[in-house]
Amino acid sequence: MSVTIPPVILEMLSLAEPSWRPALRAGLEALAAAHPAYLGELLADSYLPTEGRLFAAFAQPLPVVRYVLVGEGPYPRPESATGFCFMDGAVQSLWSAGGLSKQVNRATSLRNFMKMLLVADGRLAPGHTSGDALAHVAAEANAPASGLVQTLAQLQQNLGAHGFLLLNAALVYRPHVPPLKEAKAWQPFLQCVLAALADHARQAGAAAPTLVLWGKIAEQLQSVPALAQFPQAVSEHPYNLSFILNPTMQALFAPMHLLQGARARQD
Repeated sequence: MSVTIPPVILEMLSLAEPSWRPALRAGLEALAAAHPAYLGELLADSYLPTEGRLFAAFAQPLPVVRYVLVGEGPYPRPESATGFCFMDGAVQSLWSAGGLSKQVNRATSLRNFMKMLLVADGRLAPGHTSGDALAHVAAEANAPASGLVQTLAQLQQNLGAHGFLLLNAALVYRPHVPPLKEAKAWQPFLQCVLAALADHARQAGAAAPTLVLWGKIAEQLQSVPALAQFPQAVSEHPYNLSFILNPTMQALFAPMHLLQGARARQD
């Protein structure tokens, strides 16, 4: 059965890196075949992210993807929803004089992700991730010629350098649609995304990327057939304080040193 993708949706593919576009178009066709009214209803509605950034996460070329970090859905604020999972567009500086910046502390999931990275780096002791302990790290971050990343954009660059695709289980947020229902609608699309990654790995004779699944909605992807072809690192959502000391996340991220700036990594 042939399906029609609204032209305005196809235009949004221009933000995706060219190596992704065939798979993304196939994913849209699969979504439209499974839920014929969905894309039209979406365009008639208000949703996030804005500014045509529906496929912004696919800025990473398909052949270099080593990890697929799957969150639940976009932030529910226009200034925060960027199209990349967990990258809050309202956050600029990561640090304040006495700890994490006010913007980071307001973004609970990002705050706990930062604390997890600091523990993984040995900069914070488990069980001592606030107060004076954070002030000590902030003093290092704010020192002249600090080796730590200063902005969320730099942290996102480090994730990209390690081959992360920062994807949400649901590519859109609408306040009146339950997140789980939204995510289920996007599963045919994500099946095509994962199949493209698996096919590339097979043709290259390489291991498939690792799926990093955060939260219950991301875990619902277990019903997507292609998921079985990928190694997985699964944890609770970073909104939970327990995420900070999650051993699976500690083991995954510790070798990456994501909080180190480019100069520090070169040294």
